[in-house]
Amino acid sequence: MKPKILLVNPPIYDFAAYDFWLKPYGILTIAGYLRGKADFKLFDHLDRLHPFMARKKELKSDKWGKGKFYEEQIPSPKILEHIPRHYRRFGLPREFFRKFLKANSSADFALIQTTMTYWYPGIREVSEDIREICPETKIILGGNYVTLCPEHAKTLGADLLIYADKLQPLWQFLNLEPDYTQPALWESYPELSCAVSKLSDGCPFNCTYCSVPKIYGKFKPKPAPRAIAEFKLIKKLGADNLAFYDDALLYDAPNVLIPYLKEIIKTQSKVGLHSPNALNARFVTRETADLMVAAGFKTFYLGFESISKEWQKSTGSKVFSEELTAAVKNLISAGAKATSITAYFILGHPDTDAQKVEESMRFAHSLGIRGMLADFSPIPGTPDGELCRKWINLDEPLMHNKTAFPIILLGFDETNRLKNLQRKLNRSLAQYGNLISQEKILYIQFTYDNLIHIC
Repeated sequence: MKPKILLVNPPIYDFAAYDFWLKPYGILTIAGYLRGKADFKLFDHLDRLHPFMARKKELKSDKWGKGKFYEEQIPSPKILEHIPRHYRRFGLPREFFRKFLKANSSADFALIQTTMTYWYPGIREVSEDIREICPETKIILGGNYVTLCPEHAKTLGADLLIYADKLQPLWQFLNLEPDYTQPALWESYPELSCAVSKLSDGCPFNCTYCSVPKIYGKFKPKPAPRAIAEFKLIKKLGADNLAFYDDALLYDAPNVLIPYLKEIIKTQSKVGLHSPNALNARFVTRETADLMVAAGFKTFYLGFESISKEWQKSTGSKVFSEELTAAVKNLISAGAKATSITAYFILGHPDTDAQKVEESMRFAHSLGIRGMLADFSPIPGTPDGELCRKWINLDEPLMHNKTAFPIILLGFDETNRLKNLQRKLNRSLAQYGNLISQEKILYIQFTYDNLIHIC
């Protein structure tokens, strides 16, 4: 008899959360490897196509499939009471999951997705409900939280913890053999409008603020046939948008991304493609930009972080100003809309003075693209995260909260000033919107040439 396995994506406990193509790719991938060998049931607290969320007008998706979650305001944890923001629980009401468990009380195992370390209250809630209603069900936790905070994760009482990408203990615990050629189990959703995928794991860089090397290690491409099979499955199920969760999507593009894009172009797909995990501008060549636009990329998120060459060098030398300028020029020349291009900047980095955040924001704006402040989360085990022990108790995952730390470091007023400035800069782009003329492209080329000369 096949084992019965529950797949659970927990609710989010946080000051803010938004459906930026959030899907439980980890547990769906595991389930895909076991396709046909177990009976799966998925409960995704963050599924905005669930009938409860779908009938709420304020949760309507934008044209690319993003949108708000259902939320309830709750008291802040005591350790975060000093943060002047409202704390909330995001996701389907708890009663829906408890009803689901009562209908599936004979489940043998429950795989629970974990991501942000400071979202563990949602994992704890789900675990408590399973223990109460399905006491015989074995609980398995894996993902970022478990890998980055192993001792803390043990306090939630799971039956098995899976660290990083070491999956052999999981197969032994389930007594099942995986088939690594299988795509993620996207058919678990009764309705699918957007999905996610990965062409690779890991990253060739070692940025001092990033946890990827600790979780996934060095860059490792996934088998191309599996990636194409996953795309075809997602398309067959009716998804209109696909976001890539890769941390280095453009690295080794001639052998990884470019063949994939050429296959997608052959299918004449109308699926919109997106890069929320940030593209490395250094690798946005003219050929790559042309293929991305032709394959259906609709949004381009570029990791920039800082205009300061000294800061970039001290944190990993990921990308420099002239490389961002060249990437923007290549994308616009390929036909991308300028307002579809967004540069990320870290807000609240422990070396924020050297980072020159405001100057970096204004530089990206001068290129005619949008900016987005990505709040800094202190990650234990990373060089920059460990620096933050002078301000917070890094052993308490709630203190990794990305809304809280910039306020602790910079103060409430300065944090708001920078966020309001970024909103103002983005609004000003609407004056000319997508009408990026040849003159603008020439201006970007002029900026690029001068940066090369200066550097």
